[in-house]
Amino acid sequence: MAHVDSGRAALDGGDADDWRTLDMLYEWLEPAPEGCKLEIVGGNVYLVPQRGTHWRNTLAIIRQLSARYEENRLLSDVRIDLPGHLNGFASDVVALSPDAVKGDDGRWRYQDIEFVAEVISKATAANDYGVKKAVYATAGVPVYLIVAPYTGTWHLHTLPKEDEYRSVLSLDFGTPVDLTSTVVGLSLATDAFPRD
Repeated sequence: MAHVDSGRAALDGGDADDWRTLDMLYEWLEPAPEGCKLEIVGGNVYLVPQRGTHWRNTLAIIRQLSARYEENRLLSDVRIDLPGHLNGFASDVVALSPDAVKGDDGRWRYQDIEFVAEVISKATAANDYGVKKAVYATAGVPVYLIVAPYTGTWHLHTLPKEDEYRSVLSLDFGTPVDLTSTVVGLSLATDAFPRD
């Protein structure tokens, strides 16, 4: 991890130069080494090797979401800029609203995110449970799911308010993630989620 001490990337009413700072960081760092995921979280650069278990959990979520979302509304490891200081996330799974549109910069807008899932790795678990969770809440992402293969648990966060989620439910793999009362409108089976 390398810390980047640059200007702020303000997504809501910020200086246009701030956008270029985040863009310039990505231009400088891309392409990421093969098999690695690149993210900038709060000005910190993360290059994380992708593991087989991580991908199988990600794919299991995407496959189930495809019952509700069109293929072009499901993303994995695609950069979306979020509110706060230099936040260019490449979330494991993102589901966009049916009327989602790309911004003037050609990237998907965080305002159109209905669901995010992060499959944690030991190297970046603190981000997923901490900074990223707060940023997703600030952005108003209605449903945030953390899948933890190391512990065989999942953590569902809903009802965002300011920088936190008011509702959190944590259960073991094997128990479905009931999203029927959320904008997602379905249940995710977890009994086949692999563990590390």
